[in-house]
Amino acid sequence: MSIFEALALLGTGVLAGIASTVASVASVVSYPVLLAIGLPPLAANVTNTMSLICTAAGSVAGARPELSGQRERALRLAVVTAIGGAAGAGALLIAPASTFAMVVPVLIAVAAALLLVQPLISGLAPRPGADRSRRRLAGLFAAAIYIGYFGAAGGVLLLAILATMFSESLIRLNALKNIISGAANAVAGAAFALFAPVDWAVVPLLAAGFLLGGMTGPRIARRLPARALRLLVGLCGLALAVKLGLAAYR
Repeated sequence: MSIFEALALLGTGVLAGIASTVASVASVVSYPVLLAIGLPPLAANVTNTMSLICTAAGSVAGARPELSGQRERALRLAVVTAIGGAAGAGALLIAPASTFAMVVPVLIAVAAALLLVQPLISGLAPRPGADRSRRRLAGLFAAAIYIGYFGAAGGVLLLAILATMFSESLIRLNALKNIISGAANAVAGAAFALFAPVDWAVVPLLAAGFLLGGMTGPRIARRLPARALRLLVGLCGLALAVKLGLAAYR
């Protein structure tokens, strides 16, 4: 690996970590770079997931004010997403990576649109007991399966569901999202470390960048007005849905 590639990986990790914690679209930054340096698609996917684990660690350090008082719900929901992440990793290891290609753009587009319009639709507002609704928990589980399988903009899916579960500010929900998506990635990463073609030469640099970006991202998100944060995440999700859709349907 050249010095240029090493610096590129570190810088990519920082940008992707920020993108993950602020706009939930880390893989749109890091995955294409891994492909560009010569990793096959499967190796790029699992290497990216391994490195993403550090984003959650960084976000915990960077978003302590937003995570205050959320320990119980974070642990409870992390169990759901961890199991989902394991299921997604298992699906990736036994099924072709093209399985979700036709469905993913639609899922992301719907989640991004729901996040944008959620304040305007009373039916999407959190209600008493919504945080324990089986339907919403099933939605989190399904989103975590996708994160373990591929994960591009999976955080948008999680954030859209969390917004219907809790009457909290978007910045606090975003911090919670970073933790529970990290649980899905951690379990998936453990499976990939044992059974998938992870490029271990790439992981340390990319993971270090994710860690730094994960620590920096919450500070940026904290300075954004709630409406601007919602708009940023929603529009990034829609843009990625269009990009993936053009690739899948052409």
